[in-house]
Amino acid sequence: MSTASHALDVEIHNAGKSFGAFRALDNVSIKVRAGTVHALLGENGAGKSTLVKGLVGYGVLDEGQISVGNREVHITSPRDAQALGIGMVYQHFTLAAGLSVEENLLLARGRLPWKIDWKAERAALETFMKSMPFRLPLDAPVSGLAAGEKQKLEILKQLYLKQRFLILDEPTSVLTPQEADEVLGLMRDLTTRGELTVLMITHKFREVMAYADDVTVLRKGRQAGSGAVSGTNRDALAALMMGADETRDHAVMEAVTAERVARKPVDAAAQIRLAIRTLSVDDDRGHAAVKHASLQVRAGEILGIAGVSGNGQKELVEALVGQRRVKAGEMEIDGRAYRATREEMTQRRVFAIPEEPLKNACVASMSVAQNLALRDFDRAPLRRGGWRLDRRAMRDRAAQLIGEFNVRPPLPERAIGTLSGGNVQRAVLARELGQPVDVLIVANPVFGLDFASVADIHARIMAARDAGAAVLLVSEDLDELLELADRIAVIAEGELVFETSAAHADRATLGHYMAGHGDTVAQNVPVAEPLKEVIE
Repeated sequence: MSTASHALDVEIHNAGKSFGAFRALDNVSIKVRAGTVHALLGENGAGKSTLVKGLVGYGVLDEGQISVGNREVHITSPRDAQALGIGMVYQHFTLAAGLSVEENLLLARGRLPWKIDWKAERAALETFMKSMPFRLPLDAPVSGLAAGEKQKLEILKQLYLKQRFLILDEPTSVLTPQEADEVLGLMRDLTTRGELTVLMITHKFREVMAYADDVTVLRKGRQAGSGAVSGTNRDALAALMMGADETRDHAVMEAVTAERVARKPVDAAAQIRLAIRTLSVDDDRGHAAVKHASLQVRAGEILGIAGVSGNGQKELVEALVGQRRVKAGEMEIDGRAYRATREEMTQRRVFAIPEEPLKNACVASMSVAQNLALRDFDRAPLRRGGWRLDRRAMRDRAAQLIGEFNVRPPLPERAIGTLSGGNVQRAVLARELGQPVDVLIVANPVFGLDFASVADIHARIMAARDAGAAVLLVSEDLDELLELADRIAVIAEGELVFETSAAHADRATLGHYMAGHGDTVAQNVPVAEPLKEVIE
């Protein structure tokens, strides 16, 4: 297949888009060469989503031109994009879980006859599948597919529609390292053969350096830089993402990492602050989500829990913070039974930073000051005269914490729901870490946040660890765990199946257990060849 007749080149000239007074895109130009993988980088709010929505017809650009195959086009709807051969695989799956692979592929067409000729459709799909670089059983139920297989099905849907330009939105966020390398390797193969062009939105520099040909960086709605991946490196890309005024945040990140590498090993004789023994927890449907899990976390230690989303992490964290009933097993803090009541969490100094803090740790309509008081509004100095709330004391303390944790804007009376994601997370950190902490439970603390916020929040977690807290860090980002944790345990299908020191952790081995293959020799799984030169 020739590049000219299959893979599409797409060019955007001087793109602009405003939402009221907010300028989301300002004079952005990007050229994606046919038959290449082009990475699109940028912090939250940089304009990445606005740009690709203009390409797929979900948000018409206010200004600029789009050229497809050297011909100017007008994309005003998703049907326009599909007719041009432009498709998109979204970060979260858009599959019908109750249907089969075959049925999901047919649904992707959108328009189906009132009576489906299943024999003819099956034959056509089998022919299509034989021409693909990866295959799935047509009769397999989607509910039984692994995350990597679901991602492949999302890609197959677009190839079935004969799309020639594919946008991938954070394509590996729910995949194991092996699944990520396989999917991106397949995309690279298709582009190399001239069958496809890929525009990949990602926040992982490792993926950019290993799989992309070209890269464009957006910052605050403007184009910060663009060029061949072979002519750049991760430090240069990070600097473009943050800008000169924020390089100090990158320095903070580097300093935290350097301190992590240089720090002495955890004291094996340190007190065990958090322990669970044969813990079992059910999910919302009454099915076993956590199965006979046991772990210990010592003072001054971070234990990372790695796993693909949906393997019991959510239920484990909810049990530890009192939001879900324990079915069986025991929890202990400092050697004493622990039932995760509000009183116990206060007395034992147990604090938590949950996933999606605005949803799970805040009241969006209440002020920042009120949210900072949720832990202790009924105790002195915020309570006085037996029942009265001292609003001045609440505001003064909020102002102090806002300053210490760099919450922006620094307005205690501002509704917390109007803050950016990074500032909501800083406010929650201020509430949970603004006092002595013995046990800290953290779940996906930087998901969706910008580079500077990630550096700040990671530094705060490390500071709590260095002050003697026992930290349980649950994260779907393996890079985050490898950077912050002292030990890493893997959870798969609700069971803790593997544990290793972070210093000796092997990415391939961790991914092997995350995929549920602990019954085979994980150590024999090789690291993908393209990654060797970029893994540090």
